[in-house]
Amino acid sequence: MPKKFPQWLKRRIPCGSERTSEILSGFDLNTVCVSANCPNKGECFSKSEATFMILGSICSRSCRFCSVKKGIPLPVDDNEPERIVQAIRKMGLKFVVITSVTRDDLDDGGGGHFAKTVKTLRQNFGKKIGIELLIPDLNGNIDALKIILNEDIDVLNHNVETVERLYSSVRPQADYKRSLFMIKEVKKIKPGIFTKSGLMLGLGESESETKQVISDIRKSDCDFLTLGQYLKPEKISVEISEFITPEKFDNYRKYAMDLGFKNVASGPFVRSSYNAGSFFKDSQ
Repeated sequence: MPKKFPQWLKRRIPCGSERTSEILSGFDLNTVCVSANCPNKGECFSKSEATFMILGSICSRSCRFCSVKKGIPLPVDDNEPERIVQAIRKMGLKFVVITSVTRDDLDDGGGGHFAKTVKTLRQNFGKKIGIELLIPDLNGNIDALKIILNEDIDVLNHNVETVERLYSSVRPQADYKRSLFMIKEVKKIKPGIFTKSGLMLGLGESESETKQVISDIRKSDCDFLTLGQYLKPEKISVEISEFITPEKFDNYRKYAMDLGFKNVASGPFVRSSYNAGSFFKDSQ
């Protein structure tokens, strides 16, 4: 079991993130940056960037790689979309990423609230901002997915997270084939939209398993892929099995691009919403 972080995982924490923290706190908004203890939080906040996390701060599932609170979620906050609009104005964002906790307690998995949030953003900003949604699997509810896709979204992201063999130990309430199914259904419902998915590496997967899941995601008609190093966010989280070298990340990127992805971000600190705006722009 690795004890020390290798040199490529050591970085300086940038200053100047206080303003972003104050804005988010002032509007009582959650971010995956804080809730999931993201290693890029300082960098993103210093650039006035953040990934909004809607539908509360408590997740109905118990994935072992994530530090988001688990338990019984609170009621949906109908005023949340308006507060996000106000935060976007203060932060000066041109590209917005919105994710959520998983809400298995809701019939639509939160699809209606995602749609309401996008509609509110478009009413206030029109096409002046780009919108990427990172959604849970909605329990395979295609009607809920259609509600979301009825709105004007630039990128629809759903993370597969890891290889099929590790689902039972890492994310037992999720289903590998269901996640792939949801990604594939997106373009059947809304042709032309960009789709995206992501993986964490270093959980104990083999190289052949990693290549298999990359291939499976591409076969699901997915355009964009992100690959990053799993970093244990809290003591009770699953242990890191391996530190993936930058060279290996580069090899995986080449493999994925050769399969036909439009763009792939692959590296130790890559996360699904990290530098999402520039990633999307570079993909055009």
